[in-house]
Amino acid sequence: MSLFFIILLKIFPLYLNVILGYVAAKSLQVQRESIATLLIYILGPIVVFSATLSVKINFAIAMIPIFLYIFCSLIAFLALFIWGKSWNNPTGNILAFSAGTGNTGYFGIPLAVIFFPPALADIYIFAVLASLLYESTTGFYVTAKGNFTVKESLVKISKLPILYAFVLGLCLNIIGLEIPETLSAYTSQFKGAYGILGMMMLGMGLIGLKGNEDNWDKKFITITFIIKFIFWPLAMLFFIYIDKTFLQILNNDLYKVLFLFSIVPLAGNSVTLAVLLNAKPEKTALTVFLSTLVSVLSIPFFVYLYGGF
Repeated sequence: MSLFFIILLKIFPLYLNVILGYVAAKSLQVQRESIATLLIYILGPIVVFSATLSVKINFAIAMIPIFLYIFCSLIAFLALFIWGKSWNNPTGNILAFSAGTGNTGYFGIPLAVIFFPPALADIYIFAVLASLLYESTTGFYVTAKGNFTVKESLVKISKLPILYAFVLGLCLNIIGLEIPETLSAYTSQFKGAYGILGMMMLGMGLIGLKGNEDNWDKKFITITFIIKFIFWPLAMLFFIYIDKTFLQILNNDLYKVLFLFSIVPLAGNSVTLAVLLNAKPEKTALTVFLSTLVSVLSIPFFVYLYGGF
């Protein structure tokens, strides 16, 4: 079990950033909206652009975000079909959204930087595009079904600067342009800043969180936890087994990317959408917070079982 504790010590500083974020918002009145603006409009696009430009794209790597997007969407629609009408409010829609994604960006990217060499971390960031597109298309649809049109969803996507950064990076990658070594060290620093501020923003989101009885929806918490912490890792291990045994499209490094994608906690954007739909966002915020706490042990456990990366 020594490997488990080594992994735990590796990721523990990430949770210190959550505490720092809470302290910054509580004591220093740092505005979460300001940090979010930095992440969405400056740090996020630079991280995605540099990673997309740096990745040596081949068929196997290109298939990862495509596969993940399809898989996320299928899980969301299945969850909506099964539990969509289990509550007399849009909680079932929030559950469907949560089922199809996780905190692959603010949480997953720092983990990739910790566990993977730079080239593989860039591939993980490239794969996070699947979450971005899922949350803005399928995820937005299943969450706001009946309230927003396809056109409104497309308008939402068109306002995401990260999408334009990805397209620009992909186009420059295809024509063979590379980031000069003198700039590579500079752009790599943005990954660390993105991870630190992203985790701090999770802590800022805890301000005002209340654990009263109304927010303890045991059914909602149980279902989301089973999907996130049991179904997702097992499903990804199953797909890895199928590919390794029969298809042989990916390699061991890409299997690590897929597995890391599957073990992150619930996505913080679930809370944003719960606010949008007035679907008891406090309940969703509590569930996301609890999943982040569980991940303190679940992530080292899963990485340990996988072999420590």
